[in-house]
Amino acid sequence: MNTAVTPSSASGAALDAFIAGMPKTELHLHIEGTLEPELMFALAQRNQIALPYASVEALRAAYNFSDLQSFLDLYYAGANVLRTEQDFYDMTAAYIARAQADQVRHAEIFFDPQTHTERGIPIATVFAGIAAALRDARRRDGFGSVMIMSFLRHLSEEDAFATLEAALPLREQYADLWLGIGLDSSERGNPPEKFERVYARCRELGFRLVAHAGEEGPAAYVIGALDTLHVERIDHGVRSEEDPALMQRLAQQRTPLTVCPLSNLKLCVVKDMAEHNLARLLDAGLAVTVNSDDPAYFGGYMNANYHAVARALDLSREQVLQLARNGIDACFLADEDKATLHQELEQYAAAH
Repeated sequence: MNTAVTPSSASGAALDAFIAGMPKTELHLHIEGTLEPELMFALAQRNQIALPYASVEALRAAYNFSDLQSFLDLYYAGANVLRTEQDFYDMTAAYIARAQADQVRHAEIFFDPQTHTERGIPIATVFAGIAAALRDARRRDGFGSVMIMSFLRHLSEEDAFATLEAALPLREQYADLWLGIGLDSSERGNPPEKFERVYARCRELGFRLVAHAGEEGPAAYVIGALDTLHVERIDHGVRSEEDPALMQRLAQQRTPLTVCPLSNLKLCVVKDMAEHNLARLLDAGLAVTVNSDDPAYFGGYMNANYHAVARALDLSREQVLQLARNGIDACFLADEDKATLHQELEQYAAAH
């Protein structure tokens, strides 16, 4: 499927250029989903792991998904090459470089310890590699970041509790980064209510709470995430439109939706980008943001997602700016840090 965006007019080219240089935040990014085929092969060689693909090209050719589960099958297989702290560092550093090229100033990064601990990788190894790369980028470039530890919803709540308890001894060591808890993986048949108790525990512990809902699951899953899990943000949430009362609630409460346009297209949530409801959600007053989800698998990092949705939905410059403003408002930074990002964004807009 071709997701490239080709400017068809001078105005389109101008908006593309504006998007390319615009300061951004990214709030829905799975670090394991940034593992590009080239790095996957390099790590496989480093760790002497055989991949079921003959080449980088053969692996890329497998990125043709019919739904979320078909993607997850390949995603978990790819994660098998991650074995050492250096592997997690290299993957995270590669993402940061791509994000910075797209003018991302702050990223809130999901990571899935259960994907790795069930393979025998110590949870401390996962934390250490990701955090070291994020801290190096902060020291070197001022790149902002937050770590959001996510539970895999196709596994049991008991497994989630075990993961939380295994991670808690690391909390103080990574207090500058690990602020949030998330919920991802297969949505169908795994409603938010399945994780009510573990989210209650995380809330008691003072974590910021988010959850995937309303991607493949119904609008009722969004309501469950809000009322049962008490999340602050909804990851995806595009099916909220099926419930008018929910739409009104999300608009009134300004509950952020971390929408991932190219992901929605690649996983057949929408058949064509022109059918995406992002503009309608934005026009209805919802706090919609743009994000890349699993960019190595879905064909684009932040700028590609902005370009694709802006062109397909004929977004205005002001709508694009509002999406970026929403991303700053929705992030887990202190108010003064948000104010600094807002100032940079408005100065950029004034100069361009």
